[in-house]
Amino acid sequence: MQSDIKEKAALEHKQAPNDGQHNISLADFIRENTGQIIAEWQKFAQTLTHSGNEQTPLALRDHIQEILAFIVKDIESPQTSAEQIQKSQGGKERDSSITAAETHAALRLAGGFDIDQMVSEYRALRASVIKLWSRANTQMNSAYVKDLTRFNESIDQELAESVSHYTQKVAYSKDLFVGILSHELRNPLNVIAMSAQLMLNIGSPNERHGMLASQIVESTTRITSLVDDLLDMTRARFGSGLPVVRVPMDIEFITQQIIDEMRSKNPSRTINLVFSGDGKGGWDKPRIAQILSNLIGNAIQYGFKDSIIGITVKCDVEDIVISVHNKGMPIPPEKMANLFDALSRAVIDTGDHPGAVNLGLGLYITKEIVVSHGGTIDVTSTEEDGTTFTVQLPRAA
Repeated sequence: MQSDIKEKAALEHKQAPNDGQHNISLADFIRENTGQIIAEWQKFAQTLTHSGNEQTPLALRDHIQEILAFIVKDIESPQTSAEQIQKSQGGKERDSSITAAETHAALRLAGGFDIDQMVSEYRALRASVIKLWSRANTQMNSAYVKDLTRFNESIDQELAESVSHYTQKVAYSKDLFVGILSHELRNPLNVIAMSAQLMLNIGSPNERHGMLASQIVESTTRITSLVDDLLDMTRARFGSGLPVVRVPMDIEFITQQIIDEMRSKNPSRTINLVFSGDGKGGWDKPRIAQILSNLIGNAIQYGFKDSIIGITVKCDVEDIVISVHNKGMPIPPEKMANLFDALSRAVIDTGDHPGAVNLGLGLYITKEIVVSHGGTIDVTSTEEDGTTFTVQLPRAA
């Protein structure tokens, strides 16, 4: 029954009345007038070309010809109402090969075109085809309306593929750039830090030199920490997750160690620890220290200066639960959904370190570490009860 309907529609399309006018199906029109369509499109596309762009006219023609060939094939292929709906919702199945639209997007990105310019090319292509085809068809029946609908569907599909591929390439390039930059910064930073530390160890000529060496060590330590965060972010965003090396360790020992470090850096703040249960297990020790450092540092930074930072660690048979609590301004509800996203809090700190830039990487990396351990992290924040971050970590992977 379905095949009969498709055959009937195809027959109506082929036998469309002429009425004395030259009428032609859209697929046949594109096939017979590809050169004219490409010439008009190319004329517009070249107005977008940057100076020094190496994209040649031949390369432009090759890729638009492939896109037009796909459109013709798509228009002429049978399609049920259900398939049309699925296609309009972006659910049409496709194979794993790179499409012409994706190749076009990659070349446009390499050629210095922004995404708006690439979208403009598709708009120009749509307008050119419809304008030229309308001139060849002064009278159109329902078959031609269906052609026009199928054509718009095909253009939209190609545009969606190009935009998706373009944005993916941009995101990958940004992450790759950050990763390479962060990696290359580590070596000179290590040299600076070691040189300054050596100056302190062997004794500086005077007190002023010693103070400057201490400032160099402190500054390079902060920069190195930021570089490490950027590297962790790029590893996580590449989809491989953060590397976790489990070793036997004691949660109580590492928690107390981080608290002591925080107290030395923030002598005016009160940090209390309540620990219960057996803290021995297998986790990544540096990563667990990173979780504690990020959450406690966050509590100090955003808590009221005279408030107590409360740390609770409860060790059960199957997992451990770490809670970090502070009293301060509650987290706005509209920010809760994206709180653990990278760069979600790129703001100027107005707390204990005014003027310092917070890139919002700490909570993102903390979540990635927790997830890499097979755990979960949650947060509650109200004006009455304060803010509490709760981490659950299983004892075994």
